[in-house]
Amino acid sequence: MASAREVALRTLTACAKQGAWSDGYLKRMLKEAQLDRRDAALATRLCFGVLQNQLLLDWHLSRFSNQPLRRLEVPVLCNLRVAAYQLLFLDKVPPSAAVNEAVQLTRTCCRNPRAAGMVNAILRAMLRAMPLPEPQGADVWETLSIATSHPRWLVERFAQRLGEEGVRALLHADNAQPPMTAQVNVCAATVEAVADSLSGEGVGVQAHPWMPNCLILSGTGNLERLSAYQKGWFYVQDCAARLAVTAAGLQPGQRVLDCCAAPGGKSFAAAIDLGNQGEIVSCDIHPHKIALMEAGRNRLGASIMRPMLQNAAQPVAAWRGQFDTVITDVPCSGLGIIRKKPDIRYKDPEPLAGLPEVQRRILDNCSAYVRPGGVLLYATCTLLEAENEEIVRSFLAGHQDFALEAFQLPHWGVQQEGMMTFWPHIHDTDGFFVAKLRRMEGTQ
Repeated sequence: MASAREVALRTLTACAKQGAWSDGYLKRMLKEAQLDRRDAALATRLCFGVLQNQLLLDWHLSRFSNQPLRRLEVPVLCNLRVAAYQLLFLDKVPPSAAVNEAVQLTRTCCRNPRAAGMVNAILRAMLRAMPLPEPQGADVWETLSIATSHPRWLVERFAQRLGEEGVRALLHADNAQPPMTAQVNVCAATVEAVADSLSGEGVGVQAHPWMPNCLILSGTGNLERLSAYQKGWFYVQDCAARLAVTAAGLQPGQRVLDCCAAPGGKSFAAAIDLGNQGEIVSCDIHPHKIALMEAGRNRLGASIMRPMLQNAAQPVAAWRGQFDTVITDVPCSGLGIIRKKPDIRYKDPEPLAGLPEVQRRILDNCSAYVRPGGVLLYATCTLLEAENEEIVRSFLAGHQDFALEAFQLPHWGVQQEGMMTFWPHIHDTDGFFVAKLRRMEGTQ
């Protein structure tokens, strides 16, 4: 049976060699390895910890390696990163034991017979040099890039908007552990009943400090084993994504279109806000995600939700002017959810330049489905203005029949401009953007 460290190593190697996403691949590896809760937690921490600190780990490792790290076999480099993370950030395993296991893993996972000796030499040299110095780059942005393991282009892009103090806070927030927020399905149970059920099964439960009908969970283990989960009493969703639906101001009996719905969180939130009265059409372009949404709908009892296969950029004539609210949570760079998916930060920035055109096309197409007097909601899980405010302003310039509308959110008050950006370091949520637009009455 694979150990926690081997599971982490295999996941990191797949990310580096195949471009796999860490969360999905790790979930699969954990299932195959059948690790107990403690070892599964360690594998997860090692995997995510390495990704959160990869540039910093490489900066330290490069000082003790006789050859450039890029020339090492991928499994060897990933193994060194796992061991270095243990040495620098974890203290439950003795340093010598961490080094020995890294050497053994090298013999198991790497083809080069000399690799184990090299790994041993690098890690022993690192141990002798501790405590290690703080990283130093050519300027403040490079130093911050290394220290927080965010590519320099991303540091500079956020710094343009936030300044040095703000970007420093954001980057550190990206590397923090996000809370697990459970949104209570008040159509099926009370918040108190959900909290009692979870506590009874050994889960840590706290009321969210400002979000209604929301609980912060810890020590859940496998969520699917929990009685409250099986009964459909809650689903997991970040507060910013949940509040994006709250901003729409849905009323029971309305007809809602969720254009890019998978995995279904906003449709679930809409069903709860509608009191499971009305209709929700939930679209996605991937057949396997339709099945995922159907499973969530059935678990939560969201009978008004109708998942279907449909491309949000392709017009459907029968839908023109037929929906009270249209939700467009468009494909985006995902740079607001780095703390949950740490490998997103290492995306090649070049392909991101094409995303605004995709977003404009979806928004333009789906706006036609809003009835006169209805609401168009635009949302992303990124923090780049080019994918957020600039898209909305461009849309409004070409659609005189729509206007921004202020909305009220719990704790955060009225958003006068009809747009809001959630920041991890300010709101302790995912990085998220939402804009509410109202279609004027009497328009076609």
